[in-house]
Amino acid sequence: MDRDLTQGNELRSIIFFSIPMIIGNLLQQLYNVVDTLIVGRFLGGTALAAVGSSFALMTFLTSITLGLCMGSGVVFAQFYGAKKIEELKSGVFNAFCLIGIITLIINIAVYLFLDKILLILNIPMESYSETKTYLIIIFSGLMFTFIYNFFAAILRSVGNSLSPLIFLAISAVINIVLDIIFVILLNWRVAGAAIATVIAQFISALCCVIYYFKKMSNLKLEKRHFEFNKIILKLIAKNSILTSVQQSVMNFGILMIQGLVNSFGVTVTAAFAAAVKIDSFAYMPLQDFGNSFSTYIAQNYGAGKTSRIKKGIKSSLILVIIFSIIISIAVVSTAPLLMKIFVKSEEIEIISIGVKYLKIEGTFYLLIGILFLLYGFYRGIGKAGMSVVLTIISLGTRVWLSYLLSPNPKIGLIGIWISIPIGWFLADVIGTLYYVCYRKILLREI
Repeated sequence: MDRDLTQGNELRSIIFFSIPMIIGNLLQQLYNVVDTLIVGRFLGGTALAAVGSSFALMTFLTSITLGLCMGSGVVFAQFYGAKKIEELKSGVFNAFCLIGIITLIINIAVYLFLDKILLILNIPMESYSETKTYLIIIFSGLMFTFIYNFFAAILRSVGNSLSPLIFLAISAVINIVLDIIFVILLNWRVAGAAIATVIAQFISALCCVIYYFKKMSNLKLEKRHFEFNKIILKLIAKNSILTSVQQSVMNFGILMIQGLVNSFGVTVTAAFAAAVKIDSFAYMPLQDFGNSFSTYIAQNYGAGKTSRIKKGIKSSLILVIIFSIIISIAVVSTAPLLMKIFVKSEEIEIISIGVKYLKIEGTFYLLIGILFLLYGFYRGIGKAGMSVVLTIISLGTRVWLSYLLSPNPKIGLIGIWISIPIGWFLADVIGTLYYVCYRKILLREI
């Protein structure tokens, strides 16, 4: 069902639109979390390190495609808010071709340079073989990831966040069932976990495509839409590439941190793998709320409703503050129990390292919650370049401090952990100051 976010109560509109997105992306996160959980519990620390090491590279490369889809979705939402349906349809064709080609190039590059990439990442030799196997299989499904996220972006741009949720729920259940069959019953190890994920991604992509062509009659493409439009293509390329750069820079920083963590050995790598899954799962609702907030801003920006944008900002900030405090308390107070979900109780050192990470990061979820709102706002008004700047500040600080502090024997891993919230804080300050100083100019452009 389409939802016009330019009408009705601001907070109610954002919440009802964001809930399916939050649940849906939590389910999408389950793909890798379930792999990690089953692998960690049934195959041990070395296999867990293999899947964990894969996660950073996988997230970095898929974030390029995801960012392109998100950026295109913002343009689609602006067209929808402005009631420019013909431009929206033309944009669908142009964006699909652009992102499809880029995704294909990424896929080819991965297979050509995988060994060199793994070498740069300092993958522990004990888990090298299984890491490579896992990634080769996972990236065979990259096109499915693109197709799902592209059509989901179209649906969300017109206010339909429920259908993508349903498709992800179906694929998540399939993923869990296949994980149990392939890893536990058939003992296919990490290869089985990867195969299960790829099949699940295919199902979600197929469902999205079928729904679009069967149910979205108002967005049905006709012959005149299957041609390149320089103006629309330029607009989509500008917004989507900037959003993609933001996403990829964010995950490239994480990838560099992963390489640093790997240098501490397989035990630390395994602990980091489990803790990062818990961490990302905990603040995922904040990230998804920021993405849904971006669609809300984009539709109202396209419709020229400045006052509605300002009201939405205030309501969203209050919601983020409340939710951030709740998840911070939950993660910090239950960190040992959360680690034991992924790791056997006798893996005391792995659990201890992971708990320290979670207690530090979990304390500062409010900072990343505000940062996701800033990302969403700037993308929504077509200033994705500012989101890139904030990401560079956040990740640049994180990487610089991590490499500066961690070699000190008195600080060690703690130096990596504390660099993350410091990066969030600096980006929040810059992003907020920019909005306060230039909000009249930014919103006057409507």
